[in-house]
Amino acid sequence: MRRTRVRTLAAVAVGVAAVGLLLLRLLESRGIFVPGAAWVEVAALVLLAGLVLWAGWAVRSYLRGDRPDLDPLRAARTFAMAKAAAYTGALLAGRYVASVLLVLPQLDVEPRRGVAVTSGVAALAAVGLAVVGLVVEKFCEAPPPEEDDGTEAVPS
Repeated sequence: MRRTRVRTLAAVAVGVAAVGLLLLRLLESRGIFVPGAAWVEVAALVLLAGLVLWAGWAVRSYLRGDRPDLDPLRAARTFAMAKAAAYTGALLAGRYVASVLLVLPQLDVEPRRGVAVTSGVAALAAVGLAVVGLVVEKFCEAPPPEEDDGTEAVPS
């Protein structure tokens, strides 16, 4: 599997923010107000980022030789989890940024200011999740296998 590109994650976040903002404006024009983020979402994102980092740290320790008893399948699953975390963080960051952009002109109204604050903090937590995903992907990068004589193996 290939590592996730930052450019791809940025494009996902910007695309979701643009489409989300248009959708939120359409809904509000029809009298439907979608709530912003909740603090429990922020806590869940931070917890998820911590769990992904913890799993990645075990793989990193294994690759550095500090932990010789790690199942290679666990390393592959950790890489897949890190990739999923990176994309999830990008998607959620776009969603929360759309909420912030929607209420930005109405910051003088207390409830709208609250939506902007919680959604802004949630967007930062989502970006943090994406960054942790990218870092853990890097942790799971194994060096190429070497032959017994010290040269690199050539894939056939």
